[in-house]
Amino acid sequence: MTTFKDVLKRSFIQGFSRYDMTPENILMVFIISCIFSVYLFFAYRLLTRKTFYSKSFNVSLAVINLITAGIILTMQSNVVVSLGMVGALSIVRFRTAVKDPMDLVFLFWSISTGIITGAGQAEIAFELSFVVTVALIVFNKIPVAKAPKILLVSGSGYDVEKEVMDAVKKFCKIFTVKSSAFANGRTDLVVEIRTENNEELVKEIRSLSNVDSVSLLKHDGEVTY
Repeated sequence: MTTFKDVLKRSFIQGFSRYDMTPENILMVFIISCIFSVYLFFAYRLLTRKTFYSKSFNVSLAVINLITAGIILTMQSNVVVSLGMVGALSIVRFRTAVKDPMDLVFLFWSISTGIITGAGQAEIAFELSFVVTVALIVFNKIPVAKAPKILLVSGSGYDVEKEVMDAVKKFCKIFTVKSSAFANGRTDLVVEIRTENNEELVKEIRSLSNVDSVSLLKHDGEVTY
């Protein structure tokens, strides 16, 4: 005789498991996960523009996808094991800081793809990968504001600042004095400028009699609006 408890238990387990956990289905899930792992590996390599490329992090992204798919498969096969796995994973602490926000995007992409694939929703994982790839390409193509340059001037005497600033005003409409130091008869200036006439400005300042050195540095950080 079927009791209400049996009906409730059967409905819960059936709702928890979306498809039959046969060896063929499990193998198919891992094959699909491997395909997405390879795609993530090459997507990270091509879409991220880094001076120092971390191959170990890229390999970790591919492997995390497979591990996540395996965890989801295990959680679907047995309710008791799934509850125990949730408790075990809750005590895991990762102390490695993710410094680049783009790395965090790929990390969540890898985990979510593993979860979706392990749940038997390969179509959603494919659509997710397609949309994320297109979004990354489009957003990377959007131009950013042109970063300012840093002008470093060192000279002797206290009239250097006035002479340099006269030259800066001649070639630059937008500028900001970041630092002005005077010590032992020498003057050191740091000016943030925006100009297209870089060579003309440097030649103008270098021709001043009291100027000893001129340096123009490009700003390689993020632009603040």
